[in-house]
Amino acid sequence: MVFALVVLGLLGISLFANLVQMAANNFTSRHGGGRGETFGSAREVGPKLEECSLDGNKSPNKIAVITVDGVISGQTDNEGNSAVEIIKAQLDRAADDKHVKAVVLKMDSPGGEVLASDEIYKAIRDFEADEPVLKGKPGRKGKPVICSMGSLAASGGYYISSGCRWIVANELTITGSIGVIMHGWNYRGLMDKVGIAPMTFKSGRFKDMLSGERATNEIPAEEHGMMQALIDETYGKFKDVVADGRAAAHERNKKDGKALASNWEAFADGRVLSGTQALELGFVDELGDFDDAVDRAEKIAGIKDSTLIEYREHYDLSSFLSMFGQSSQSHEIKLSLGTDVPKLRAGYMYFLYQP
Repeated sequence: MVFALVVLGLLGISLFANLVQMAANNFTSRHGGGRGETFGSAREVGPKLEECSLDGNKSPNKIAVITVDGVISGQTDNEGNSAVEIIKAQLDRAADDKHVKAVVLKMDSPGGEVLASDEIYKAIRDFEADEPVLKGKPGRKGKPVICSMGSLAASGGYYISSGCRWIVANELTITGSIGVIMHGWNYRGLMDKVGIAPMTFKSGRFKDMLSGERATNEIPAEEHGMMQALIDETYGKFKDVVADGRAAAHERNKKDGKALASNWEAFADGRVLSGTQALELGFVDELGDFDDAVDRAEKIAGIKDSTLIEYREHYDLSSFLSMFGQSSQSHEIKLSLGTDVPKLRAGYMYFLYQP
């Protein structure tokens, strides 16, 4: 009973504090000063991040650790934030903090959606770029991003990594898998067996492209060529990103880094590579672990010691209460099969390694 009373008291205090905070934010949004000072600014409505120390060091120099884990997707969470938006917000925090000298990107991903991977890649390249002085305002000095590959950094995971200044891979890391995949099912045969006939009304012969309801003899021959051309175009973009990213890194790293091998495109056919093979082909710069990536970040940034920090999402009472505002359709009953199966969406192209 005493424990329950204490818990209820703490919940009451937390509720009161959050209500006061919400009221204060609302007042600020109504009576705030100049532009950018209101509650409705982009920073306030985006992911709520708080800085956490990972090693307890007291050095004023910081290295921000940003993690890319699992299938890369642009789908939003209960807070309305996608993984892409969260990573962009973390990079913004690292760019604004003058004490952050570099970023270590912990990569452990089989890849994911094409657009989401490309947006993260561009965010990293923009973060590393030097901004010129405009209209009397000081430019921003780009900070290096060092990628630390974990067990898996394949396809879209490598796409993102190729934008980094330096890439460290373990010799047993699975990487590569440079390519594009679009997957679907044709279930017309099953429909015929159970006596289900589709009824489709369309404005053009290709309006139902990728539909699994059509018999194979109903699919126009030109459709295969059109889809393959789309895949080839995206694949060409992937190879351009690898070539440009690695060339830019090698130009900055000079003799310390690795340049792409002359025959690297022969290995960009979807195959996976070990960290050792990736090093030989110039896809990565160094073999090592996370600590080696941190050491390399300090060396490139020109600092002797650093404090490792991480930006974690902050959840308050309003985040908890927002879950009750979700529609009933957003709640799912899931059966655990002992493994996480990527949720692939129909009609989407993926930079994804599927063993």
